Amino acid sequence: MEHLKAFDDEVNAFLDNMFGPRDSRVRGWFMLDSYLPTFFLTVLYLLLIWLGNKCMRNRPALSLRGILTLYNLGITLLSAYMLAELILSSWEGGYNLQCQDLTSAGEADIRVARVLWWYYFSKLIEFLDTVFFVLRKKTSQITFLHVYHHASMFNIWWCVLNWIPCGQSFFGPTLNSFIHVLMYSYYGLSVFPSMHKHLWWKKYLTQAQLVQFLLTITHTMSAVVRPCGFPFGCLIFQSSYMMTLVILFLNFYIQTYRKKPMKKAMEEAGKEVKNGFSKAYFSAANGVMSKKAQ
Repeated sequence: MEHLKAFDDEVNAFLDNMFGPRDSRVRGWFMLDSYLPTFFLTVLYLLLIWLGNKCMRNRPALSLRGILTLYNLGITLLSAYMLAELILSSWEGGYNLQCQDLTSAGEADIRVARVLWWYYFSKLIEFLDTVFFVLRKKTSQITFLHVYHHASMFNIWWCVLNWIPCGQSFFGPTLNSFIHVLMYSYYGLSVFPSMHKHLWWKKYLTQAQLVQFLLTITHTMSAVVRPCGFPFGCLIFQSSYMMTLVILFLNFYIQTYRKKPMKKAMEEAGKEVKNGFSKAYFSAANGVMSKKAQ
């Protein structure tokens, strides 16, 4: 335990030296004073993916319909709460949409920080998305984009809560909470096979996510154009990270909704051809031959 405590002190000292003094308003909040819990939970998440896939290789996929229904309902409700609370608290604090500093809104800043702590903690809960994919043997869903997004968000938001827990940080989570209300509602409904024919709007969720990232970049860069005291380095990092998500999600969208339909159409066209002639040709030829036979 002494070695772990010494290692923890070294890690925290390194982070404090790199990023500067932490925001005193969040000191003592659950899981924030030390980076090690966030780091070890992320490592555990990655291990669960690797070990889980190995364990499930020769086992039948689990249904988990009841658990998934409750889980998706829970995340939907949590996202709805965060959305409403972020809108109300930023409105109460008179937040400036173009650029908002970290201290001028008083108690409203604390209220925003409390919601953003739940936003950070929700990223831990959402690790279960991947665990359920593993247990249901939906390995095609466990892409680099999926794992990168889940693992990085949890760690990034630990940093956000420690150094920039309010102000300009409110905008991205507000948009993301709205998207998650739609997304986890979709996931919850998709658990039931009878609902599949009604779920025609999956690709629009990806489009909405891309719009969300672009709006967040625009909002972040607006504080560069018109500074208000929000840390410049944080603005550049957030914009850069959001650009990686734009690239990865855009690639996913193209691969899923553009290339696959074209590939399917080409395969179907190939099936239509028989010995160098299409089925339409044989139908026409058969019609001619039939008339000749008459």
